[in-house]
Amino acid sequence: MIPRYSRPDMVAIWSPETKFRIWYEIEAHACDAMADLGVIPKENAEAVWKAKDVEFDVDRINEIEAVTKHDVIAFLTHLAEHVGSDEARFVHQGMTSSDVLDTCFNVQLTRAADLLIADLERLLAALKKRAYEHKDTVRIGRSHGIHAEPTTMGLTFARFYAEMDRNLSRMRDARAEIATGAISGAVGTFANIDPAVEEHVCDKLGLVPEPISTQVIPRDRHAAFFATLGVIASSVENIATEIRHMQRTEVLEAEEFFSKGQKGSSAMPHKRNPVLTENLTGLARLVRSMAIPAMENVALWHERDISHSSVERNIGPDATVTLDFALARLTGVIENLVVYPDNMLANMHKFRGLVMSQRVLLALTQAGVSREDSYKLVQRNAMKVWEEGKDFKEELLKDEDVLKALTPAQIEEKFDLGYHTKHVGTIFARVFGEE
Repeated sequence: MIPRYSRPDMVAIWSPETKFRIWYEIEAHACDAMADLGVIPKENAEAVWKAKDVEFDVDRINEIEAVTKHDVIAFLTHLAEHVGSDEARFVHQGMTSSDVLDTCFNVQLTRAADLLIADLERLLAALKKRAYEHKDTVRIGRSHGIHAEPTTMGLTFARFYAEMDRNLSRMRDARAEIATGAISGAVGTFANIDPAVEEHVCDKLGLVPEPISTQVIPRDRHAAFFATLGVIASSVENIATEIRHMQRTEVLEAEEFFSKGQKGSSAMPHKRNPVLTENLTGLARLVRSMAIPAMENVALWHERDISHSSVERNIGPDATVTLDFALARLTGVIENLVVYPDNMLANMHKFRGLVMSQRVLLALTQAGVSREDSYKLVQRNAMKVWEEGKDFKEELLKDEDVLKALTPAQIEEKFDLGYHTKHVGTIFARVFGEE
């Protein structure tokens, strides 16, 4: 996580100040619940709230931790400095460090998920707007990087919209799965703390109680969360890759907005490079790389070890901050993408009608020619376009074997671009609903 690829709202979720504030709320709410149960005096629980407006001193907590070698104890010691050691003597009663650490981590992940959900919603709005803008803008579809058949730029945007809409559902599911808390004490048996305390704390923090924890919340939840981030990052790269292709000089069907004063190269003043989408490709690799250690965290020893801890201290902020930045950047790219319809048509006709080969093939079979013979007739004329630069329609109109099955008018009709776009409205209705 570096400032260059960070946005302040997501960074704030992972700041030490935020973490210690959540720790404090967990402890204070737990004291309230224990006071209601008669486990600790009411006045002691109320005293803990004296620190509700305190800005916890991160340097002081680090100073204490340098001696204790334990972060939660360091925090509790600092809290007692504000509340008073006698008043704070019941804080953390019956709890274990993981109750605080894991519950806090899940609060942070749910807050991060809320920002990512908002990011996805903004990206979807941008994709939808561009899809309708270019609903009927014809461009060539490609398979294996080679011209295939006509499609539209609107369908390209719609395809990415549908993919990101699935990701929005995944992100919402991931948020729901990670929004659990545990205040169950050592090894998760509630031996020294009533389950009602867990229920109270979770309710106050917007979580649900973990049905069964050990001394930690099960890490399959976290694996699913970070895997979801990895899938979303892959979709970011999918869109970025298409834009990078479209910006190639030989293609130039679209390009990233090039602002006034922007420079593309330190050596070549003419350059306008797809730097944003190349950056997104790299960021996607980073986010995906964090899914594997999250999965490896699932297998912990017995009721608890801390092999997962160092991993999560890194991937929690890094994965969410990076993906938040990437989604925002991609939204900007889509909103400002410069599209060149004329270049799309020029590319479409670069091989002089070759992309209509399937229509001719099907027409021949419908006229009574076997599929094998139809394929041979079409392919032999298509190869003249590839190898000799001929015009596909003209070659068909000169082929006596083709003319035995199809009239010149029938051949001409097979080169109508509108044939390929007649169901665009149907596809849009499937993606966006009836509008």
